[in-house]
Amino acid sequence: MARKVLISAAAVLAAGAGVGAAAAAGGDAGTPGPGTTVAGCPVFPADNAWNRDISQAPVDPRSDAYIRSIGLDGHLHPDFASKTYGIPFKVVARTQKRVPIHFTDYGDESDKGPYPVPLGAPVEGGSDQHVIVLQRGTCRLYELFGAQRTARGWSAASGARWSLRSDRLRHAGWTSADAAGLPIFPGLARADEVVRARRITHALRVTVQRTQKAYVSPARHFASADTDPDLPPMGLRLRLKASYDLSSFHGQARVILQALKTYGLIVADNGSSWYITGAPDRRWDDDDLHDLGRVPGSAFEAVKTGPLTTADA
Repeated sequence: MARKVLISAAAVLAAGAGVGAAAAAGGDAGTPGPGTTVAGCPVFPADNAWNRDISQAPVDPRSDAYIRSIGLDGHLHPDFASKTYGIPFKVVARTQKRVPIHFTDYGDESDKGPYPVPLGAPVEGGSDQHVIVLQRGTCRLYELFGAQRTARGWSAASGARWSLRSDRLRHAGWTSADAAGLPIFPGLARADEVVRARRITHALRVTVQRTQKAYVSPARHFASADTDPDLPPMGLRLRLKASYDLSSFHGQARVILQALKTYGLIVADNGSSWYITGAPDRRWDDDDLHDLGRVPGSAFEAVKTGPLTTADA
Protein backbone atom coordinates (compact mmCIF):
# COMPACT_ATOMS: atom_id res chain seq x y z
CA MET A 1 0.00 0.00 0.00
CA ALA A 2 1.43 3.37 -0.96
CA ARG A 3 1.08 6.05 1.70
CA LYS A 4 1.19 9.84 1.58
CA VAL A 5 2.84 12.64 3.51
CA LEU A 6 0.67 13.72 6.42
CA ILE A 7 -2.23 15.90 5.31
CA SER A 8 -1.96 19.48 6.54
CA ALA A 9 -4.04 20.72 9.43
CA ALA A 10 -5.58 23.33 7.16
CA ALA A 11 -6.78 20.63 4.81
CA VAL A 12 -8.33 18.67 7.65
CA LEU A 13 -10.20 21.72 8.86
CA ALA A 14 -11.34 22.58 5.37
CA ALA A 15 -12.60 19.07 4.76
CA GLY A 16 -14.40 19.10 8.08
CA ALA A 17 -13.72 16.78 10.96
CA GLY A 18 -17.42 16.20 11.56
CA VAL A 19 -19.23 13.78 9.27
CA GLY A 20 -22.79 14.55 8.20
CA ALA A 21 -25.24 11.93 6.98
CA ALA A 22 -24.85 12.81 3.29
CA ALA A 23 -21.07 12.83 3.49
CA ALA A 24 -21.01 9.61 5.45
CA ALA A 25 -23.08 7.90 2.80
CA GLY A 26 -20.59 9.09 0.21
CA GLY A 27 -22.59 11.99 -1.21
CA ASP A 28 -25.78 11.64 -3.18
CA ALA A 29 -24.47 9.81 -6.26
CA GLY A 30 -26.85 7.04 -7.24
CA THR A 31 -29.62 5.53 -5.17
CA PRO A 32 -29.59 3.10 -2.21
CA GLY A 33 -29.45 -0.55 -3.23
CA PRO A 34 -30.77 -3.57 -1.34
CA GLY A 35 -27.59 -3.78 0.71
CA THR A 36 -25.75 -6.92 1.68
CA THR A 37 -25.57 -9.02 4.85
CA VAL A 38 -22.78 -11.20 6.25
CA ALA A 39 -22.94 -13.22 9.48
CA GLY A 40 -26.23 -11.56 10.39
CA CYS A 41 -24.77 -8.08 10.02
CA PRO A 42 -25.46 -5.44 7.40
CA VAL A 43 -22.32 -4.50 5.49
CA PHE A 44 -23.07 -0.83 6.12
CA PRO A 45 -26.51 0.75 5.57
CA ALA A 46 -28.24 0.57 2.18
CA ASP A 47 -27.53 4.27 1.54
CA ASN A 48 -23.78 3.84 2.11
CA ALA A 49 -21.52 4.66 -0.85
CA TRP A 50 -20.49 1.02 -1.19
CA ASN A 51 -24.12 -0.04 -1.58
CA ARG A 52 -25.43 2.66 -3.91
CA ASP A 53 -26.70 1.83 -7.40
CA ILE A 54 -24.80 4.27 -9.62
CA SER A 55 -26.02 2.92 -12.97
CA GLN A 56 -27.87 6.18 -13.70
CA ALA A 57 -25.43 8.58 -12.01
CA PRO A 58 -23.93 11.35 -14.19
CA VAL A 59 -20.53 10.92 -15.79
CA ASP A 60 -17.72 12.97 -14.26
CA PRO A 61 -16.57 15.84 -16.55
CA ARG A 62 -12.98 14.58 -16.23
CA SER A 63 -13.91 10.97 -16.97
CA ASP A 64 -11.96 10.70 -20.24
CA ALA A 65 -8.81 12.06 -18.63
CA TYR A 66 -9.10 9.77 -15.62
CA ILE A 67 -9.61 6.65 -17.75
CA ARG A 68 -6.69 7.58 -20.04
CA SER A 69 -4.39 7.96 -17.04
CA ILE A 70 -5.45 4.61 -15.58
CA GLY A 71 -5.03 2.92 -18.96
CA LEU A 72 -7.37 2.66 -21.94
CA ASP A 73 -5.53 -0.43 -23.16
CA GLY A 74 -5.20 -2.03 -19.75
CA HIS A 75 -7.56 -4.83 -18.77
CA LEU A 76 -9.45 -5.95 -15.71
CA HIS A 77 -7.60 -8.41 -13.52
CA PRO A 78 -9.17 -10.41 -10.67
CA ASP A 79 -6.73 -10.13 -7.77
CA PHE A 80 -8.23 -13.24 -6.16
CA ALA A 81 -8.71 -16.92 -6.97
CA SER A 82 -9.79 -20.31 -5.67
CA LYS A 83 -6.61 -20.93 -3.69
CA THR A 84 -4.95 -18.54 -1.23
CA TYR A 85 -4.79 -15.62 -3.66
CA GLY A 86 -6.75 -12.58 -2.47
CA ILE A 87 -7.57 -10.82 0.81
CA PRO A 88 -9.00 -13.31 3.35
CA PHE A 89 -11.32 -12.46 6.21
CA LYS A 90 -12.53 -14.21 9.36
CA VAL A 91 -15.85 -14.06 11.19
CA VAL A 92 -15.53 -14.30 14.99
CA ALA A 93 -18.01 -14.58 17.87
CA ARG A 94 -19.09 -11.74 20.13
CA THR A 95 -17.09 -13.48 22.87
CA GLN A 96 -13.80 -13.48 20.94
CA LYS A 97 -10.98 -12.41 23.25
CA ARG A 98 -9.52 -8.98 22.53
CA VAL A 99 -5.77 -8.75 22.19
CA PRO A 100 -3.30 -5.83 22.17
CA ILE A 101 -2.43 -4.15 18.86
CA HIS A 102 0.90 -2.34 18.59
CA PHE A 103 0.98 0.18 15.74
CA THR A 104 4.37 0.68 14.15
CA ASP A 105 3.85 3.40 11.52
CA TYR A 106 0.50 5.20 11.50
CA GLY A 107 -0.59 4.95 15.10
CA ASP A 108 -1.74 8.57 15.16
CA GLU A 109 -4.27 7.76 12.43
CA SER A 110 -5.25 4.33 13.75
CA ASP A 111 -8.05 3.22 16.06
CA LYS A 112 -6.48 2.01 19.28
CA GLY A 113 -6.78 -1.59 20.40
CA PRO A 114 -7.44 -4.07 21.76
CA TYR A 115 -9.11 -5.83 18.80
CA PRO A 116 -10.90 -9.23 18.82
CA VAL A 117 -8.41 -10.67 16.32
CA PRO A 118 -7.46 -14.30 17.03
CA LEU A 119 -3.83 -15.25 16.58
CA GLY A 120 -5.00 -17.78 14.00
CA ALA A 121 -6.64 -15.16 11.78
CA PRO A 122 -5.51 -15.46 8.15
CA VAL A 123 -3.01 -12.89 6.89
CA GLU A 124 -2.99 -11.74 3.28
CA GLY A 125 0.08 -12.88 1.40
CA GLY A 126 2.46 -10.37 -0.16
CA SER A 127 3.67 -7.05 1.20
CA ASP A 128 0.37 -5.57 2.42
CA GLN A 129 -0.38 -8.33 4.95
CA HIS A 130 -3.96 -7.29 5.62
CA VAL A 131 -5.98 -8.96 8.38
CA ILE A 132 -9.77 -8.55 8.39
CA VAL A 133 -12.13 -9.68 11.15
CA LEU A 134 -15.90 -9.27 11.30
CA GLN A 135 -17.46 -9.78 14.73
CA ARG A 136 -20.93 -11.32 15.00
CA GLY A 137 -23.41 -9.70 17.34
CA THR A 138 -21.56 -6.40 17.68
CA CYS A 139 -21.45 -6.08 13.87
CA ARG A 140 -18.05 -4.44 14.04
CA LEU A 141 -15.32 -4.70 11.47
CA TYR A 142 -11.62 -4.68 12.36
CA GLU A 143 -8.88 -4.29 9.74
CA LEU A 144 -5.08 -4.24 9.97
CA PHE A 145 -2.39 -3.33 7.45
CA GLY A 146 1.15 -4.73 7.68
CA ALA A 147 0.03 -7.20 10.35
CA GLN A 148 2.36 -9.55 12.18
CA ARG A 149 1.65 -11.86 15.10
CA THR A 150 3.36 -11.18 18.41
CA ALA A 151 3.55 -13.20 21.61
CA ARG A 152 0.46 -11.47 23.06
CA GLY A 153 -1.39 -10.10 20.04
CA TRP A 154 -0.51 -8.27 16.83
CA SER A 155 1.69 -5.50 15.52
CA ALA A 156 0.54 -3.56 12.47
CA ALA A 157 1.46 -0.49 10.47
CA SER A 158 -2.11 0.82 10.83
CA GLY A 159 -5.57 -0.31 11.78
CA ALA A 160 -9.19 0.74 11.78
CA ARG A 161 -12.49 -0.40 13.25
CA TRP A 162 -15.94 0.25 11.85
CA SER A 163 -19.55 -0.15 12.92
CA LEU A 164 -21.26 -1.98 10.07
CA ARG A 165 -24.57 -0.40 11.11
CA SER A 166 -23.27 3.14 10.63
CA ASP A 167 -22.35 5.42 7.72
CA ARG A 168 -19.76 7.24 9.78
CA LEU A 169 -16.50 7.98 7.97
CA ARG A 170 -13.01 8.31 9.41
CA HIS A 171 -11.60 11.68 10.37
CA ALA A 172 -10.66 13.80 7.37
CA GLY A 173 -7.06 13.06 6.43
CA TRP A 174 -6.89 9.72 8.25
CA THR A 175 -5.76 6.53 6.61
CA SER A 176 -7.16 3.11 7.57
CA ALA A 177 -5.89 -0.36 6.66
CA ASP A 178 -6.25 0.92 3.08
CA ALA A 179 -4.53 3.94 1.55
CA ALA A 180 -7.79 5.78 0.82
CA GLY A 181 -8.99 5.64 4.43
CA LEU A 182 -11.76 3.25 3.39
CA PRO A 183 -12.81 -0.12 4.79
CA ILE A 184 -11.60 -3.05 2.67
CA PHE A 185 -14.20 -5.71 3.46
CA PRO A 186 -17.24 -4.13 1.73
CA GLY A 187 -15.27 -3.92 -1.53
CA LEU A 188 -14.30 -7.59 -1.68
CA ALA A 189 -15.85 -9.91 -4.25
CA ARG A 190 -17.05 -12.91 -2.22
CA ALA A 191 -17.82 -16.31 -3.70
CA ASP A 192 -20.89 -16.82 -1.51
CA GLU A 193 -22.74 -13.90 -3.12
CA VAL A 194 -21.68 -14.87 -6.64
CA VAL A 195 -22.25 -18.63 -6.36
CA ARG A 196 -25.33 -18.67 -4.11
CA ALA A 197 -27.11 -15.35 -4.66
CA ARG A 198 -25.90 -14.93 -8.26
CA ARG A 199 -25.54 -11.20 -7.75
CA ILE A 200 -23.28 -8.66 -6.10
CA THR A 201 -25.06 -5.69 -4.53
CA HIS A 202 -22.10 -3.43 -3.74
CA ALA A 203 -19.13 -1.74 -5.37
CA LEU A 204 -15.80 -3.54 -5.63
CA ARG A 205 -12.38 -2.29 -4.57
CA VAL A 206 -9.91 -1.46 -7.34
CA THR A 207 -6.28 -0.32 -7.43
CA VAL A 208 -4.65 1.99 -9.95
CA GLN A 209 -0.97 2.64 -10.54
CA ARG A 210 -1.02 6.41 -10.00
CA THR A 211 -3.39 8.72 -8.14
CA GLN A 212 -3.46 12.44 -7.55
CA LYS A 213 -2.95 14.32 -4.29
CA ALA A 214 -6.68 14.41 -3.58
CA TYR A 215 -9.61 12.30 -2.48
CA VAL A 216 -13.35 12.27 -2.98
CA SER A 217 -15.92 10.97 -0.49
CA PRO A 218 -16.20 8.31 0.83
CA ALA A 219 -12.38 8.26 0.82
CA ARG A 220 -10.69 10.33 3.54
CA HIS A 221 -7.03 10.12 2.63
CA PHE A 222 -4.77 10.58 -0.39
CA ALA A 223 -1.58 8.69 -1.09
CA SER A 224 0.30 10.79 -3.63
CA ALA A 225 2.31 14.00 -4.00
CA ASP A 226 1.29 14.36 -7.68
CA THR A 227 -1.05 17.29 -8.40
CA ASP A 228 -1.82 16.28 -12.01
CA PRO A 229 -5.62 16.79 -12.25
CA ASP A 230 -5.89 14.07 -14.90
CA LEU A 231 -4.92 11.39 -12.38
CA PRO A 232 -7.75 9.71 -10.48
CA PRO A 233 -8.30 10.76 -6.87
CA MET A 234 -8.72 8.22 -4.10
CA GLY A 235 -12.38 7.28 -3.74
CA LEU A 236 -13.16 7.81 -7.43
CA ARG A 237 -16.15 5.74 -8.58
CA LEU A 238 -15.71 3.91 -11.89
CA ARG A 239 -18.51 2.20 -13.83
CA LEU A 240 -18.57 -0.33 -16.65
CA LYS A 241 -20.40 1.40 -19.49
CA ALA A 242 -24.01 0.36 -20.02
CA SER A 243 -23.23 -0.13 -23.71
CA TYR A 244 -20.54 -2.75 -23.05
CA ASP A 245 -21.85 -6.07 -24.38
CA LEU A 246 -21.87 -8.88 -21.80
CA SER A 247 -23.41 -11.55 -24.03
CA SER A 248 -20.11 -13.41 -24.49
CA PHE A 249 -19.50 -13.67 -20.74
CA HIS A 250 -20.93 -16.44 -18.59
CA GLY A 251 -21.05 -17.73 -15.03
CA GLN A 252 -19.14 -15.89 -12.36
CA ALA A 253 -17.56 -13.40 -14.74
CA ARG A 254 -21.01 -12.32 -15.94
CA VAL A 255 -22.22 -11.76 -12.36
CA ILE A 256 -19.18 -9.64 -11.53
CA LEU A 257 -19.42 -7.56 -14.70
CA GLN A 258 -23.11 -6.84 -14.14
CA ALA A 259 -22.19 -5.56 -10.67
CA LEU A 260 -19.63 -3.24 -12.26
CA LYS A 261 -22.39 -1.74 -14.40
CA THR A 262 -24.72 -1.30 -11.42
CA TYR A 263 -22.45 -0.57 -8.45
CA GLY A 264 -19.06 0.03 -10.04
CA LEU A 265 -15.58 0.19 -8.59
CA ILE A 266 -14.06 2.46 -5.94
CA VAL A 267 -10.38 3.47 -6.19
CA ALA A 268 -8.91 2.48 -2.83
CA ASP A 269 -5.14 2.08 -3.20
CA ASN A 270 -2.13 2.55 -5.45
CA GLY A 271 -1.13 -0.68 -7.16
CA SER A 272 -1.49 -2.40 -10.49
CA SER A 273 -4.17 -0.70 -12.56
CA TRP A 274 -7.57 -2.34 -13.02
CA TYR A 275 -6.90 -4.98 -10.33
CA ILE A 276 -10.16 -5.76 -8.54
CA THR A 277 -10.11 -7.33 -5.10
CA GLY A 278 -11.79 -10.41 -3.69
CA ALA A 279 -11.50 -13.00 -0.96
CA PRO A 280 -9.92 -16.38 -1.78
CA ASP A 281 -12.45 -19.20 -1.88
CA ARG A 282 -12.39 -22.74 -3.32
CA ARG A 283 -15.76 -22.03 -4.95
CA TRP A 284 -14.28 -19.56 -7.42
CA ASP A 285 -14.08 -20.81 -10.98
CA ASP A 286 -10.64 -19.60 -12.04
CA ASP A 287 -11.42 -20.06 -15.75
CA ASP A 288 -14.45 -17.81 -15.38
CA LEU A 289 -12.42 -15.23 -13.47
CA HIS A 290 -9.71 -15.30 -16.13
CA ASP A 291 -12.34 -14.23 -18.65
CA LEU A 292 -12.56 -10.85 -16.92
CA GLY A 293 -9.21 -10.05 -18.50
CA ARG A 294 -10.98 -9.47 -21.82
CA VAL A 295 -12.54 -6.23 -20.53
CA PRO A 296 -10.43 -3.18 -21.51
CA GLY A 297 -10.04 0.01 -19.54
CA SER A 298 -11.76 1.86 -22.38
CA ALA A 299 -15.01 0.11 -21.38
CA PHE A 300 -15.18 2.18 -18.17
CA GLU A 301 -16.20 5.71 -17.27
CA ALA A 302 -15.85 7.76 -14.10
CA VAL A 303 -18.95 8.75 -12.16
CA LYS A 304 -19.37 12.18 -10.58
CA THR A 305 -19.64 11.64 -6.83
CA GLY A 306 -18.63 14.92 -5.19
CA PRO A 307 -15.96 17.60 -4.76
CA LEU A 308 -12.26 16.85 -4.38
CA THR A 309 -10.41 17.42 -1.12
CA THR A 310 -6.75 18.33 -1.56
CA ALA A 311 -3.88 19.36 0.70
CA ASP A 312 -4.40 22.90 -0.57
CA ALA A 313 -8.13 22.98 0.24
